[in-house]
Amino acid sequence: MNPVMMLVAILLPIVGGALVIVLPFKKRIYLEVYLEAVVVITSFLVWAILTERPGEGLPVVKFVNNLSLSLRLDGCGMVFSGLVSALWPLAMLYSFEYMKKERHEKVFFMFYTMTYGVTLGISFAEDMLTMYFFYELLTLVTVPLVLHTLTREAILASRKYLYYSLGGAAFAFIGLVFLMIYGATLDFSYGGVLMPDTVGDKTNTLLLIYVIAFLGFGVKAAVCPFNSWLPQAGVAPTPVTALLHAVAVVKAGAFAIIRLTYYSFGADFLIGTWAQYVVMGIVIFTIIYGCSRALKETHVKRRLAYSTISNLSYVLFGVTIMTPLGLVGALSHLVFHAVMKICSFFCAGAIMYQTDKHYVHELDGLGRKMPVVFGIFTVSALALMGVPGLCGFISKWNLANAAVMSNNGMAYVGIGALLISALLTAIYMLSIVIRAFFVPADAEKEPAAEYKDPNWLMTAPLFLFAAAMLIFGLYSAPIVQFFTDISNGVM
Repeated sequence: MNPVMMLVAILLPIVGGALVIVLPFKKRIYLEVYLEAVVVITSFLVWAILTERPGEGLPVVKFVNNLSLSLRLDGCGMVFSGLVSALWPLAMLYSFEYMKKERHEKVFFMFYTMTYGVTLGISFAEDMLTMYFFYELLTLVTVPLVLHTLTREAILASRKYLYYSLGGAAFAFIGLVFLMIYGATLDFSYGGVLMPDTVGDKTNTLLLIYVIAFLGFGVKAAVCPFNSWLPQAGVAPTPVTALLHAVAVVKAGAFAIIRLTYYSFGADFLIGTWAQYVVMGIVIFTIIYGCSRALKETHVKRRLAYSTISNLSYVLFGVTIMTPLGLVGALSHLVFHAVMKICSFFCAGAIMYQTDKHYVHELDGLGRKMPVVFGIFTVSALALMGVPGLCGFISKWNLANAAVMSNNGMAYVGIGALLISALLTAIYMLSIVIRAFFVPADAEKEPAAEYKDPNWLMTAPLFLFAAAMLIFGLYSAPIVQFFTDISNGVM
């Protein structure tokens, strides 16, 4: 495969999205066909690239010295680009129905489509500079999505998201500068790029820089104490929050930390140092904090947002173990959590779209009126809990196995955090299911309310997500073996 196709895959949704605002669509169906075509063609192109991975990189823009914006696809990039390309067409399909009740559709779909191309740029980046460029661009194209409704809450949420993201990017940029000075190259290389002769007695300084860069990229991954933007961003339309919380933004932060740890600083340089214990302690605390806040939250989307905060740190826990098995666990949860969480968010969005109900106590009795949505929500809840037979069990098992095999005392503490989180997840997810199916609705408040499941544009993606959770749970060996090859430096 010609490496130029990677650039085409990035530019197609960016240019295609930008054209939405100027093209004259006489009917809404024409807009829908155009958008789905752009996204599906991009995904097919990505899958073709994954099937015949280019053997060399593609320099796009060259700066001074060895600095350039370059594209190259390795095993880690294949995971992220494959995940994004599989979920985006379904998310677009879902959004067609959901956005019927929203204003400024063209502006929304313009940025929504452009975000796809920018996210692919992060996954295809050959080096830290290229990834940082697209990482910053991701902030710029997603702020308008959070701002979309133009309410006071949306304005405040988008402002906080922008400030946090720019601050995190500044911290990450410090790491980029130090890698330029002390690294042999900015290219991603499994095992790291630091040069021992250049590092010399600067080990503690570089460890400090790693922690700073970890926290910088960790802003998008919603680590404590930089996570308050994520629940607040729930004011955006559900197709936005689903991608913010499951795929594009938060997973870009986790993916960047994987690159920083395993492909730039190197796990061998970091493992056993005070820096490892600092970042591992932060993510363990975030796991407990996120699920504890989810337990207290009564707004459905904000409850899922706090759940995301907790589960993202599952991924980062695997990263901070800093062993090949830790990377397997991190990649497993990176992929499986995306499927589980986008499904639960889309279910929540369908409930709100059909009933205009936003709080847990308002869901009494709705399970019998909307059996498809609440049935699939139950599957996603069981998967997030880690019930065997579903994909959540596989990723949590891989994380726990990596922690045990690491012989790291703090990693054992992390196992305890995973168990506590599983219990709290069962409570805050199943409480929604129980109220929906087993608590009767108040007939006095809603004597004539007739609710039903949404149409196929919303339910078809939900069925596919549910099937994916089951398939990955029962037949995960091939994909876990692929993650193992990546973690051993084969891919």
